[in-house]
Amino acid sequence: MKALCWHGKNDVRVDSVPDPKIQHPRDAIIKVTSTAICGSDLHLLDGFMPTMKSGDVLGHEFMGEVVEVGSSVKNLQVGDRVVVPFTISCGECFFCQKGLFSCCDVSNPNKEIAAKAMGQSPAGMFGYSHMMGGFAGGQAEYVRVPYADVGPLKVPAALKDEQVLFLSDIYPTGYMAAENCGIEQGDTVAVWGCGPVGLFAIKSAWMLGAGRVIAIDRVPERLRLAETQGKAETVNFSEVDVHDKLLRLTKGRGPDRCIDAVGTEAHTHGSIDAVMDTVKVATHLGTDRPHVLRQAIMACRKGGTVSIPGVYVGLLDKLPFGAAMNKGLTMKMGQTHVHRYLKPLLEKVETGEIDPSFVITHRVKLADAPKAYEMFRAKKDACIKVVMTP
Repeated sequence: MKALCWHGKNDVRVDSVPDPKIQHPRDAIIKVTSTAICGSDLHLLDGFMPTMKSGDVLGHEFMGEVVEVGSSVKNLQVGDRVVVPFTISCGECFFCQKGLFSCCDVSNPNKEIAAKAMGQSPAGMFGYSHMMGGFAGGQAEYVRVPYADVGPLKVPAALKDEQVLFLSDIYPTGYMAAENCGIEQGDTVAVWGCGPVGLFAIKSAWMLGAGRVIAIDRVPERLRLAETQGKAETVNFSEVDVHDKLLRLTKGRGPDRCIDAVGTEAHTHGSIDAVMDTVKVATHLGTDRPHVLRQAIMACRKGGTVSIPGVYVGLLDKLPFGAAMNKGLTMKMGQTHVHRYLKPLLEKVETGEIDPSFVITHRVKLADAPKAYEMFRAKKDACIKVVMTP
């Protein structure tokens, strides 16, 4: 089959690789009908994520048709149309039973690698390094889905792929980011990053009772989408000091809830801390560029909440933890417990409360994936979200 494979920093190629096979009775094989490029895929392209190996198949946002099931999979049949969570969860361990699916204690076969870096291992993930299990991803014609009796969600025939594809990751991720804020009726929510996750966080903040949403970015088309689709006020960080602007907009108090939907590869407009971060990463003296997280902590009102769906890789320098402590902030973060949100968020699509396809700007064939990655990273041609078909 054809699949998009990682071969090193800035080097992804569509290769011929062996077709996946059932390896365990709880496996299923999915024929991919739609897959997407996620912002966190760029951390792999840019060489930020360790333990990648040449030939690894990328992609963690995908859906398709069931073509084979293991003997223990009773909830799926050949021909079923399903969307697959990007986290792989067993459904039976202590964490899965608590609904903390991205913390699954069983699904990562390389948990000892992750534990050395993190203390304990999170769940396995599709297409996201050997630290996270080394599972082949879904930017391919076919994919093996472990624990298929727990993960994949059957979707109604009446809904198009583009309406449900993002249940695999960015829609639940944005929703959980907003939920983690603990939004109270009428709160002001500030969202850093108007990429797909940020846009879903904006939409979700309104669903959960926000009275005001302020979106921060510098890319004109992203800011326009935040305004037109997200009904948010917008701040262009290349034109103003974000901290001062947020304080002015909130009469000196600061936003009640802050969401960092940017993560490790934050770009800024020449601030000293951002320049230092860039130099440290380039010289291997640091792993992340946490400018946005610093800014969110400093801007958030006293007693407020900072929610972090943005991906971070390692150790963060000069984090203003004293400010967080003395201001009494709550910080909540994590990979998304996708399984928890699949059915309730699907209902919102079915009732018309949201059409997740609003973020799609480009549709290409899998064969054009390398060019699409470059376009997405460089934000060429007003690119916000790319969907690919094998």
